[in-house]
Amino acid sequence: MVERVLKYANKKMLPEHYFFSPEWIVLGVNNTCNLHCKMCDVGTQSLETNFATNLVGTTPLNMPMELFEKIADQTQRYFPKAKLGFAFTEPLAYPGIVKAVEYATKKNLYTAITTNALLLPNKAEALVKAGLSEIYVSLDGLEMTHNMIRGNEKSFQKALEGIRKLFSFPNHPKVSIVSAITEWNVDNLKLFADYFKDLPLHEIGFMHTQFGEPAIAIAHNKIWGNTYPATESNLDEMSLNNMDLPLLLEQIQKITQEKYPFKIYFSPEIHDLESLETYYHKSEVILGKRCEAVYSSIMIKSDGSAIPAHGRCYNLKVGNLYDTSLEDIWNSKVFGKFRKDLRDAGGFLPACSRCCSAF
Repeated sequence: MVERVLKYANKKMLPEHYFFSPEWIVLGVNNTCNLHCKMCDVGTQSLETNFATNLVGTTPLNMPMELFEKIADQTQRYFPKAKLGFAFTEPLAYPGIVKAVEYATKKNLYTAITTNALLLPNKAEALVKAGLSEIYVSLDGLEMTHNMIRGNEKSFQKALEGIRKLFSFPNHPKVSIVSAITEWNVDNLKLFADYFKDLPLHEIGFMHTQFGEPAIAIAHNKIWGNTYPATESNLDEMSLNNMDLPLLLEQIQKITQEKYPFKIYFSPEIHDLESLETYYHKSEVILGKRCEAVYSSIMIKSDGSAIPAHGRCYNLKVGNLYDTSLEDIWNSKVFGKFRKDLRDAGGFLPACSRCCSAF
């Protein structure tokens, strides 16, 4: 409780000098993906956006193991309670993923992987033996729906096979499912949640579509374009006008009224039609209070460069692990100024409005 109060005061009064450690070290261990998701700039080959640049815009293709070990060593030294999050672009396609998890485990670090799970059946046993702490599997519907969204006719089946294989081991990691709400799956969210009732999942998270509209990027860049340039994102094949919001609300209500053996949440939590209309059709309206991710996360790319928070943030260079320590990057002047600018702007910049960290 005391620490929470102190953190709040730090964010309000002196954000440019944050005295607390990150909770997550987000790792972009590779720059390739084996699926073609309709709601992702990488999947649709819209590679000029901030989101795509953050995910696939660096070289080498795969993070050298020596760099990963350096990150793990410095995490243990400076921020031993921080979790290592293998999140981008598709961690299971990273050749060194098992070795990296094993190395981190030996350092007593918490490891989490966010994956589309296409390769999970072949990696599950090795990851369990390596000591993986947690895994988030991205699934966006039942078989036909998910496979259509992800552009692979076996994606759902492989993910489910991998999940079941994890559960076959007594010391399996904590397993959760993350599902992106889109125009293609809003009619079957309840069926999707019900499908997994018999599995010992930790939780299912339904994420409202995260996007950046062109008009918002233009308005943002009139103010912040020279410092934190923004682009549109994740709307190449998706139309917000195709979202059936009354049906979506009905699905949300049915899920929230049901009892499940695992936690289910929505991000953000929206429970009325007016708020859904605001979220999807008035993205200039800020719904959250402030970005918390800049106080909890930092992302390291395959070339050692770091950006604030994670892949959806601005492509702001806050340091590089090859010439600066992780501790110094976390407390760098560039990162501190960004936190202060966010504070002074009311908690968010205009292009932050529909980022996953805005809630």
